[in-house]
Amino acid sequence: MSVLSGKKILLGVTAGIAAYKTSYLVRHFIKAGASVQVVMTPAAKDFVTPLTLSTLSKNPVHSTFYDKNEENELWNNHVDLALWADLMVMAPLTANTLAKMAEGICDNLLLATYLSAKSTVYFAPAMDLDMYQHETTSGNISTLEKRGNVFIPPSYGELASGLEGEGRMAEPEEIVDFIEKHLLENAPLHGKKVLITAGPTYEAIDPVRFIGNHSSGKMGFELAKAAAKLGADVILISGPSYEQVNQGNIERHNVVSADQMYEATHSHFQESDIAIFSAAVSDFTPKVVSSQKIKKKESKLEIALVPTKDILASVGEIKKNQYLVGFALETENEVENAKKKIAAKNLDLIVLNSLQDKGAGFKSDTNKVTLIDKKGGTQGFDLKSKQEVAADIFNEILKNIDA
Repeated sequence: MSVLSGKKILLGVTAGIAAYKTSYLVRHFIKAGASVQVVMTPAAKDFVTPLTLSTLSKNPVHSTFYDKNEENELWNNHVDLALWADLMVMAPLTANTLAKMAEGICDNLLLATYLSAKSTVYFAPAMDLDMYQHETTSGNISTLEKRGNVFIPPSYGELASGLEGEGRMAEPEEIVDFIEKHLLENAPLHGKKVLITAGPTYEAIDPVRFIGNHSSGKMGFELAKAAAKLGADVILISGPSYEQVNQGNIERHNVVSADQMYEATHSHFQESDIAIFSAAVSDFTPKVVSSQKIKKKESKLEIALVPTKDILASVGEIKKNQYLVGFALETENEVENAKKKIAAKNLDLIVLNSLQDKGAGFKSDTNKVTLIDKKGGTQGFDLKSKQEVAADIFNEILKNIDA
């Protein structure tokens, strides 16, 4: 999942030959999981049609302050468009519109929207070599950067004039990659390492049977995705799970047993800044594992069990500056038992689940949690998607690691 997933992107298109590339750019943004709206200068419609961009973005494309619908004129509110966006991208940006942005000229809907923008504005110039090298162009780029706009440099190559040099708009995939990297570098957990355990463990009885639980790993995987979107480098240690992740900053390690999860955790814990233990680790494992499949017998079968290693307690004993988060799944005396676990395992925060809550627990796409910190502060939440729960957990973590 891209860091752009869930982002609302306002794409500003100006009248340059590179405007034909914006259809590919919209597709890349959509593929990354973003929502896209397009605002064009009137002249940009000579280079790419609004129909193409509206079809790809699945949103109306605007180029004037009002649209005529039969006899009714519909106002396109530039302020609403600007406030809708999580980020704005001007691509391609011609020398003409670049100069107007630098001077604060507002003579079309796109420029009015730009001047109303509260979010970060990225701009990707596209023009011929001599225009790009002109000192007024470099001055205008510098002016926009000083105001907090983010410059996406053009690439070197063949230009519309037939000349070769700088001035080509960066390719759509390069623009997306640039924005993703910029967002990650400025994200609150950039430079931090987050260790997350997820899923169940399976404790072998024989080559075909095991002791396990119903954990799907969904909560842990949502936590890993949330940490990655916040810019962290994530180590995800997962028991058997069908869940998938594809972010480049998530390194997944698959394990099966509690003992394997213990070893994997300890090999990465010391390098972590934040560690979240959401895995449902088996509390017991067979004392003896049969090397052959146990045959069914008429007489009863008894299996001796021994406790597994307590992974959370073991890292609590050796933690230094790590922010340590545990999970507690309780069926009675929930808050009291969770608070005892905080003290016993040297935690900074515990996430309490109750099997008494409908819609929460294993395999569900939703969860209802209570966050309890080491000072005893308690914060309860309504039933939410596990993606939203992951965001709530990291909001709490960020408040405390910044304190």
